[in-house]
Amino acid sequence: MRRISDVEVEGKKLLVRVDLNSPIENGMIVPSARIFAHAKTIKKLSERGAKVIVLAHQGRRGDKDFMSLEQHAKYLHKAVGGDVYFVDDVIGDEAKKAIDRMKNGHILLLDNVRQLTCETENGNGYGKIVHELSPKVDYFVLDALSVAHRAHSSVIGFAETMPCFAGDVLGAEVEAVKSVKESRDVVFIFGGSKVKDSFAVMERWLENGRARKILVGGALSVLLLHATGKNVGNSVEFLEQSGLLEYQDRAKQLIDKYDGKVRLPLDLGMNIDGKRIECKRDEINKGQVFDIGSKTIERYIETINNSHAIVMNGPMGVYENEFFAKGTREILNAIAKCDAFSLLGGGHTLAAIEKFNLDKRYFSYVSLSGKALIEYLCGKELPGLKALEENEKKFAK
Repeated sequence: MRRISDVEVEGKKLLVRVDLNSPIENGMIVPSARIFAHAKTIKKLSERGAKVIVLAHQGRRGDKDFMSLEQHAKYLHKAVGGDVYFVDDVIGDEAKKAIDRMKNGHILLLDNVRQLTCETENGNGYGKIVHELSPKVDYFVLDALSVAHRAHSSVIGFAETMPCFAGDVLGAEVEAVKSVKESRDVVFIFGGSKVKDSFAVMERWLENGRARKILVGGALSVLLLHATGKNVGNSVEFLEQSGLLEYQDRAKQLIDKYDGKVRLPLDLGMNIDGKRIECKRDEINKGQVFDIGSKTIERYIETINNSHAIVMNGPMGVYENEFFAKGTREILNAIAKCDAFSLLGGGHTLAAIEKFNLDKRYFSYVSLSGKALIEYLCGKELPGLKALEENEKKFAK
């Protein structure tokens, strides 16, 4: 992929597609790490004299978190350390006039691209946003792997009309995944409750023989233990209520086929009347599984210390509760201290890193992507990356 860092941008108008999507609490955004990461790309382009027009989204039409980007502009302003102009328009006259008025170094944030029906409903990606904005700009920059798995107009549409480039954040994400793919063998650590995504990666990497070990925690470990006939106490009710039992047969087949490769917890931190009680996995008869146990932590850390490359996605337990944060905290600390290349992803993984005040510099790369990272690790073709590759051929000098 061509990188925007290699292109002369002074005086050029750049459409930069980023991901500012953030959690919402009481109608206010809780700024995500993505805002601060993309701010570095935006600031650097601004300092190089580019006129930076930022495209982003928040939520989905019809959902509670679907809203204007006006609040995002304020946080982006703080992160950039300079003026960020906001216009509550995307492709109308107000947006076009604001673009026309821009001077070198100016930063303009357009409103939520998902206000436009063409954003998500154009299967080929070429929507009205492309028709209206293409004549106004010189280059398009995709800076978010986290949206690259969607064939949306603001992600792939501009590849048909102008030279396109990868931003610094996207470039770093792609390089991190490349490092994992080029490793001799990889240790995967999966937790959380997104079982389907975890299965997709496990099955692919186990099948091609590239996964050395897979360590599991969270709801995934509860499902796998249950599928192998272990008593998981009252957690079986959680499996039923969350719909995870539909993956029971798939879980059993995975364990049977790759016995020894998938490491199940030896013991577990049980929530019994609000207290942490550690039980061996064969001795559970009550309570809910809220964490992996101390023996399991020791076993997992031994594997981590003898790894060449590590991918972690999802916490080991209910890390938000201090009584059950031990597994997630100690596994993260072990990864931070080991010499292996480490790629960490998933919203809860990032939240846990912040909760435990761990310096991200101790990890090789902390991804800002969730679903897109999983799909990329599964070998799926991401529309956004494909569009950049095809654009390079189309607009190559």
